[in-house]
This record gives sequence, C-alpha cells and structure tokens, in this order.
Amino acid sequence: MTSEQDPSSRISRRRLLGSAGAAGAAGLVAGGAAGAYAAEAARGQPKPLTAVGATAVPFHGKRQAGITTPLQAHGHLVAFDLAPGADRKAAAALLRRWSRTAEQLMAGEAPPDDTGIALDAGPSSLTVTFGFGRTFFGKAGLKDQLPDALAPLPDFASDALDAKRSNGDLWIQIGADDGLVAFHALRALQRETGGTARLRWQMNGFNRTPGATGRPMTTRNLMGQIDGTNNPKPADEDFERRIFVPDRPGAGRPAWMAGGSYAVVRRIRMLLDSWDHLSLERQEKVIGRRKSDGAPLSGGTETTPVRLDKLNKDGALAIGGAAHVRVAAPASNQGAAMLRRPFSYHDGFRDDGAPDAGLLFIAWQADPMKGFVPVQRKLDLGDDLSRFLRHEASALFAVPGGCAPGEYVGQALLEG
Repeated sequence: MTSEQDPSSRISRRRLLGSAGAAGAAGLVAGGAAGAYAAEAARGQPKPLTAVGATAVPFHGKRQAGITTPLQAHGHLVAFDLAPGADRKAAAALLRRWSRTAEQLMAGEAPPDDTGIALDAGPSSLTVTFGFGRTFFGKAGLKDQLPDALAPLPDFASDALDAKRSNGDLWIQIGADDGLVAFHALRALQRETGGTARLRWQMNGFNRTPGATGRPMTTRNLMGQIDGTNNPKPADEDFERRIFVPDRPGAGRPAWMAGGSYAVVRRIRMLLDSWDHLSLERQEKVIGRRKSDGAPLSGGTETTPVRLDKLNKDGALAIGGAAHVRVAAPASNQGAAMLRRPFSYHDGFRDDGAPDAGLLFIAWQADPMKGFVPVQRKLDLGDDLSRFLRHEASALFAVPGGCAPGEYVGQALLEG
C-alpha cells in the first residue's frame, strides 16, 4: 500500500491479527459483540487507520528509504559487528533476511514468528536503511570494493569520542511515526542476526509528531531552535550531485555504490543547562537566527536567504563572524553541503544532574570528504555554538542504493 492509496482498501496481516486478538479478549466480557467485531475484521472492513498510521513508504526503489523521506517522530540507530568466523556468504544471508523483514514491516505486514509488539498498527511511515562501515570490508574479504570516500574521518578539536559507541561493521537506521512500530522493527531485525552479527551500539531518538503543529513546520531541536531550514532540497538543481553517488563508477568509486550515499552519524550532547542560562538575544546571536520563527538576523522569514554581508545601523554585522549559520553556510565552505536528517535524544541525567540529551546527527552526502569534513573543520576553527556541544560518538557508513523486488540491499556488493 502506498501513501496515495485509500488506507481502508485492505487490511494488513499485522492489523488483522491485532483485531482478532482484541476481539478474543473482549469476548470474555462481551460475548457475541466481540465475535461480530472479529467477523467484520476478517471481511477486511476495519475502522480506517488515521493518516499517520496508514502512510507507507515503499521498500523497493533506486534508492533506499530513510534518506529523503520526511523526518519521522521516532528513530533507532543500531550498529553491529560481524561475529568471529562470519564471512561474505554469511553477511549476504543476513542482508537477505534483513531486507525481507524490512520489506514486510514497511508494508505493515507481520513477519513470521511475529512478537506482536505492533499489532493493530499500520506502517506509520516506517523506513529501514542499511549501511556498511569501513571495517566490514576486510572481515568479509571485500577490501577491493572499499570506496575511497569511506576513509576514516579525521580527528576534530571538538571530539570527545567513546570508541564503544562509534563506528561498526553494519548499520541500520529505523524511523517511524509510531513508537511501537519503530521498536517492533528494531526487535525484528535484531532477532534476525542469529550468529552472524553482534550488537555494537544502539541509540534512540525522537522528533515532533506529525500533526502536533497547526501547519507543517521545520522541526526544532532541544535548544528550541528551528533546525534544518537551509537543508538541500530535492528540487534544487544540484541536489542529486551533492547527496547521491553518481551512477557511473570511477576511480575509488565502485559500481555497487551507484545511486547510494554516505551517512555521517554523530552523537552530539548539548550542554542545555549552560545554554538555557543565556538570554534570548544572546542565543539568537550564537545561532544567527530568531528563535521564534527561524528567520535570519539579516532579515526576512525563515526561508529568506541568509545575507552574510548585511550590516546593522551601528555598522556591525547583522550575523556575527562566529555565528553558527555563518560558519556552517555553504558560502563559507566553498559550497560544501549535506542533507541533515537528525533525531533528538534524551538518555536520562548525568551524575551532576545535567540532562544527557542532544542530537543524533545524521548527515547524507555523495562524498563526506567534500561535505561533512570541510564544514566540521571550519566549525572547529571558530563557531559560537561549539562551546555548548560535545561530540561523543562518531561513525561513517556507505549506504548503497535500493533494490528491486526479489533482490536485497547490498546484493551488488556481496554477490558482484
């Protein structure tokens, strides 16, 4: 079922099982009424799902879902390492299982031996995205297929990285607009690993729920700032070139990555107690945008292009020299750009009482050495926002293109 279809036109196996289960439980009290409800469900005529639950994202396609898909309300990021002795053949079998399960879940279907976590729910914009880390290629005997763009990220001045929560052989990104649907996918995929892969790290995130605002709006981060205004957009003339690997292979660019992308993943803790003590005026100067509506301090509305040369009446720059939007702007980085698709996170409180919270930063680009790296180096040199951030985990993954029906993600790499 696609998002354009009538959500009441069919019932998924997951919803049917849930409806039948609910009717059975109610039958202990209501008898015949529950039986009538179960019969109605069996005829494929349940109460229609809401728009949030009914929306499905196709699994198959030229590119994997979860890159240009609109941000979902719930996310899980999880990395695995190949188990000792697991080879290329075992990895191929795992990706085949993962792809089959992801296809079923994204269509709102319950896989075999389902846990029942998401019974009654529709697909809820679920996406599952798979990637390969640099260390995967040596373990799988595929060193000759390692892309140049998957080189280790350089050290940055702001790094305080935890090696146990960084990198990994295999990566999965899960997003959905329902928390149980997202966790159901995480659990189902983890159960499929068998003896092939072992969990390395896992992170949970969230965003604003669709429909929580009176109109569609750019999301806010935990600092209260509108985050993502200047993201490249699919309508941009150079969007494909910036975000996706060209279809034609080249030196250091193997054919299996055609149409794929690279994901930089960073766990960035925000020093919220320090940030919240700043005045509103100071917060806006640090970012370079108004907090209320995201408009640049150079004037206009949220979507007005930032004018880095704009001066105030006193002759000072409207957007300060170390303001975040100035330092991170493509114009300040020789055109470097990336598609940021983050989740916020909150993992409780630290020993000093400060929230362990911030951003699960995910940036997509055709080449991280031309996208993320130059921008982060520039931020290292002088960004007012940096003193309120701590980069605590980091990873880089090669995310291949999508697959056709009957194929699995990564097949061109593992069977090429």
